[in-house]
Amino acid sequence: MTTDEKYMKAAIKQALKAMALGEVPIGCVIVYEDKIIGRGYNRRNTDKNTLAHAEITAINKASKKIGDWRLEDCTLYVTLEPCQMCAGAIVQARIPRVVMGCMNPKAGCAGSILNVLNMPEFNHQVDTTRGILEEECSRLLKTFFKDLRIRNKLEAGKSAPFAEE
Repeated sequence: MTTDEKYMKAAIKQALKAMALGEVPIGCVIVYEDKIIGRGYNRRNTDKNTLAHAEITAINKASKKIGDWRLEDCTLYVTLEPCQMCAGAIVQARIPRVVMGCMNPKAGCAGSILNVLNMPEFNHQVDTTRGILEEECSRLLKTFFKDLRIRNKLEAGKSAPFAEE
């Protein structure tokens, strides 16, 4: 197992925590000197907070641990390609490297829709590695959304009025 796979597995563990809460299973860890210093998982619905993304939570925890907003010697591992907010936070935190599980063609801003991490107009660009444990990360999301559609269909069926005879 490579170092990237080891830490992506740790990010997947975080994603499973989100899934257990009924949240979209996205997980993140931040590594400094071969130690995890920040962990996060999606909690938007649980916390009723737009900012409760896995990456934002992990960045906050890592910054507290290091005692600085700059995470210049860290690597961020995330199961799903970051959105525009998280990609912006990664650039702002000066994180030099991001490792992603699977891409997000509908909302990803690290190469799918935009590539905020590598815009030459910004004063910081991020080295990116894509596709680490991609199948496992993708399967988590596919399973979650398949189960959600089934739950929603069942709930809609329960509340549907009976047809009059």
